[in-house]
Order: sequence, then structure tokens, then C-alpha cells
Amino acid sequence: MQNTFKQYDAVIEQCRTLFKNKMSDYGSAWRILRLPSLTDQIFIKAQRIRSLQQNAVRKVDEGEASEFIGIINYCIMALIQLDKGVVEQPDMETTEAVDLYDEKIRLTKQLMLDKNHDYGEAWRDMRVSSLTDLILQKLLRVKQIEDNAGKTIVSEGIDANYQDMINYAVFAMIHLGESKS
Repeated sequence: MQNTFKQYDAVIEQCRTLFKNKMSDYGSAWRILRLPSLTDQIFIKAQRIRSLQQNAVRKVDEGEASEFIGIINYCIMALIQLDKGVVEQPDMETTEAVDLYDEKIRLTKQLMLDKNHDYGEAWRDMRVSSLTDLILQKLLRVKQIEDNAGKTIVSEGIDANYQDMINYAVFAMIHLGESKS
């Protein structure tokens, strides 16, 4: 589990650096996005990954890793939006956004550690394609919850689904990194 801890942190640092750099380039323009818009952005990235996994020909020179990073960062934006709400104009400085990013990751990583304890790191025996399918399944669940105005009867909320997607994407990034080694 110690290796997972270090690998998780390395993936998140890569994602966090990109998030911070994009905040410098674009500011917090993402703060105007409603949750369904963020969910759709994540869906597009997951669909592209699935397409890359199924098709031999690629017409855009970007691989799965950049899309998994996008999934992680969009999920964190969605978690922030859940707490802060949507705004009409960008309203957040880089420092505040990165602090919120770190808070969401801290909670999501703790969830991963708790589940890893209970599941015995079963994800290590999974394929990247299975992790992609699980992300897509979570997205379809989130879309249904959004269509139900956020109401659920017995299911976990939207936030837990975003956290699971982050963790699945991190696991996929770890697998991709290990396959390069």
C-alpha cells in the first residue's frame, strides 16, 4: 500500500500542476460551468479514452493519459462547484482554487485508502479498459441523478461518484505509468 500512496501522490501532483497552470492562463472561467456541463466534459473525455482503447487509428496525437488527467481535474472542479455553487463571472484566485483542489484531493485520497484497505487493492488486477468502463458507468449514474434533480432513494450522492471517478482515473494513470516502465 505504501507504493500506492506514493504513486497516487505523483499522479495528483501532475494533475495539480496542470490545474494551477491553467488557472494562471485562464483564471477561474470554469466557475461558470453548471454541474451537468462538467459532467458532460468528463463524459467526452471518458468516451475518447474508450475510443482510443477500441480503435487502432488515432487522428489526434494525444493519448489516454491526458484524458485521464482531464477527468481528474474536471471532477475536482465539479466537487468545488458542489460546495461553492455556480457563479456568473469568474470569482476565484489561483491560491484559493488550489487550496480547494488540495482539500478535495485530501478527502478523495482518504476514501481511496479506506476502500483499498477493505478491497485489498483489487484495482491492481484490473485492466485500464475496465477502469474506463467504471468511469463511464459512474458518469451515467451522475447524469441520471442530475436528471432527477439530485434526488436519490438509496444511492450515494453525486460527490461520491465524482470521487470514485477521480480514484479510478488515478489507478488508470498508475497502470499506464507502470506499463511504460
